[in-house]
Amino acid sequence: MGLIEVADSIKSMEIRGAGLIARSAAEALKQQALDYRGNDLDELRRRLDDGRKALIASRPTAISLWNAVQATMRGSSTVQSAEELRSLVAANADAFVERSSKAVEIIGRIGSKRLRSGMTILTHCNSKAALGVIKAAHAEGKDIRAYATESRPWRQGLLTIKDLSAAGVPTTLIIDSAVRWIMKEVDVVLVGADTICSNGAVINKIGTSQVALAANEARVPFIVCAETYKFSPKTVYGEMVEIEERDASEVMDPRLIPPKVSVRNPVFDATPAEYIDSIVTEIGLISPYAAYEVIVKELGQESIFDIEG
Repeated sequence: MGLIEVADSIKSMEIRGAGLIARSAAEALKQQALDYRGNDLDELRRRLDDGRKALIASRPTAISLWNAVQATMRGSSTVQSAEELRSLVAANADAFVERSSKAVEIIGRIGSKRLRSGMTILTHCNSKAALGVIKAAHAEGKDIRAYATESRPWRQGLLTIKDLSAAGVPTTLIIDSAVRWIMKEVDVVLVGADTICSNGAVINKIGTSQVALAANEARVPFIVCAETYKFSPKTVYGEMVEIEERDASEVMDPRLIPPKVSVRNPVFDATPAEYIDSIVTEIGLISPYAAYEVIVKELGQESIFDIEG
């Protein structure tokens, strides 16, 4: 699949999930670099820059994609030849893909220590990192059960229940609006993240903030599971995270919308740091208020200054 096809698939949500989006972007840039066999450094830079812009434009709100592109292109401004640039981009992409692929497994091992036998977990949407924690705890022999939200309008919760069922975890599907009703039976909430801001706020699937509010009211710990490439360097200098809104057709048939009625379909919402108990990452369990330190340490000071695009 060529880079433009990858970008189109990300935009249409054929490729979805922050981790898969990020790895697909890194691989697409690597392939674009390898496909150019000429020796014109400026031409290769132009092709890679066009590719970078196309990928970022496919999901401008996905910080995992932006970080993947930044990681793949890191150091490219100082190379002296097309061959050196090809090799650098390929090596960067391979390193990013390897680390991001292992991150979920490591998060699972770390997060599972927070779960005990007899616990009931609630999860929202379809986070590979959050599910990794649940499955790791189950594999360790802990007697746990899960509730999964339906997660409209794309109903990613159906993917979640299939995943947990295949792992042998007793699971119950609930409609999104039943979260507060079911919270009295829940011991801990585990969710993923699309973006983690420098102030510790978490941008995630629409409805996450309502789950957090219900958990806070019920004194249920709310834990976020996320790879470090979901932390946003852009927010350090005050850039606001854009909340993507998708087409009304995902909610209902446009032909059935009555006159003078509009439909809004936001993809994400923001959960403030004060509602988050902790964030499980591949580098350990951290406070949401440590997000800035993670950005500097893991993504590098360069990522903070290089915020164009």
